Amino acid sequence: MLTTSIRLVFGRLVFGIALAALLLLGDAEPSAAASLEVGPIAALPFVGNLAGDRPTNLGIESGHLAPCPASPNCVVSQGDTDSEHSIAPLAYSGDPSQAMAQLAAVVTAMPRTEIIEQGDRYLYAEFTSRWMGYVDDVEFYLDPEASVIQVRSASRLGESDLGVNRQRIETIRQAFSS
Repeated sequence: MLTTSIRLVFGRLVFGIALAALLLLGDAEPSAAASLEVGPIAALPFVGNLAGDRPTNLGIESGHLAPCPASPNCVVSQGDTDSEHSIAPLAYSGDPSQAMAQLAAVVTAMPRTEIIEQGDRYLYAEFTSRWMGYVDDVEFYLDPEASVIQVRSASRLGESDLGVNRQRIETIRQAFSS
């Protein structure tokens, strides 16, 4: 019984030290053995892949971005959505190509962001969380007739995002309108 308790305490201690080391070294320069694909905690073998697989429903279909799933970790500006998932599109004035260039500059300037696809009317980026390596898929679709850019931001994994996707779009909106 005592050895089981000692092993449990020792295991927790080792886990705590490993976790602290990963958190402290998370911003260190990568070595040849380190992966840049996931955050430091996601690199632990027992945590698994927190990035998830890229969704297959991304892109434009019949002039619309995909609707949000039932989970509260997504916002979208198109379609018949409830208040939990609904968000306003980004308004712009002037040249649509300049609006998309400005949007790309805003998105590129954000930390841990990679633009995956960029065209005249569509931009898709992946945002990776700092500590856990979670990936959110963020899409923008320019609608020149309405002078807006439709938006969709969704977490790949989990149920709740604690409002991160909505906050991200509002941060982009503020930088885009400046």
